[in-house]
Amino acid sequence: MPPTLYLVRHAEGEHNVNRRHHLRDPHITPLGHAQCAALRDEFADSEKVSAVLASPLKRTIQTATYCFGAALARPDVPFVLVPLAQEVAANPCDTGFPADELRAALPEMVGPATVGFDLGAKVDFGLVEEGWNSKSGIYTPSFPAVERRAALLRAWLRARPEQNVVLVTHGAFLHYLIEDWADYDPKKGTGFCNCEVRRYGFAEDGSLAALEGAASEPGYVKGARPDWVNRNVLSDVDPAAAGEEARL
Repeated sequence: MPPTLYLVRHAEGEHNVNRRHHLRDPHITPLGHAQCAALRDEFADSEKVSAVLASPLKRTIQTATYCFGAALARPDVPFVLVPLAQEVAANPCDTGFPADELRAALPEMVGPATVGFDLGAKVDFGLVEEGWNSKSGIYTPSFPAVERRAALLRAWLRARPEQNVVLVTHGAFLHYLIEDWADYDPKKGTGFCNCEVRRYGFAEDGSLAALEGAASEPGYVKGARPDWVNRNVLSDVDPAAAGEEARL
C-alpha cells in the first residue's frame, strides 16, 4: 500500500528575508527556529512517522531535524536526503554543497545537544551523488526537467515501504510535486507557508490527492500551472531532448 505523505515547506531561511537569493545555501532564521518549535509542539502524528526525507539543502535538513526530532530519535526511522526534492531555480540560495562538505557542516547546522541524537550518524547521504547540485540534467532549471523530476519523485515515494512519510522540501517545487497551483501566491512564489504541513495520499494513477483541508472538499479541482509561473527562473529547454543525460 502506498504511503501517506506529510509534505512540509522548510522554515524561514535567511534568503527569505529581503529576498537575499544571493546567499549560498543559507540556514534558517531565528523566526525559522521558532516556526520549527511551533510545528514540533503542534504536530500530532509524530509517533506515526516511519521515515523522514529532506531535500539536501541546509534549511530543509534543519527544519526536518528540529520539527521531527522525536521521530528521528527512534532507531527504526530513517533520515534520507533526496536530491530530487531540491528547489527549482539555480539561484545561489537554491544550490547546495557536495556531500562531503554538507556532511562536515552538520555540527554547525544542528548540534547533538539540541536534538538529543547524533545527526551525522543518522543522516543517509546515499542518494546525494556527485553532481546533484550541478543544476544540469534532471536538475536543470527548466519546466520539462522540473516536471520530470517531480514525476520521478512521486513514483519513488509511492514505492517507499514505510506507511507514513515526512518530506521536507521547498515552496516552488511543492506545486510541481502535487501538480496544483490553485493557491499559488506570486508574491511569495508559493502557496505554502514556512513550516506548513499538508497530508497527501496517492490516487490510482500515481498522482497526489490531498487528504485534508480545502483541496479535499467535494468538487475541488486542481489548479493548472499558469503560463507565467516561474518564468523568471525556469526555461522551456528540455535537457533530455538536448541529449543531456539525467542524473537519477
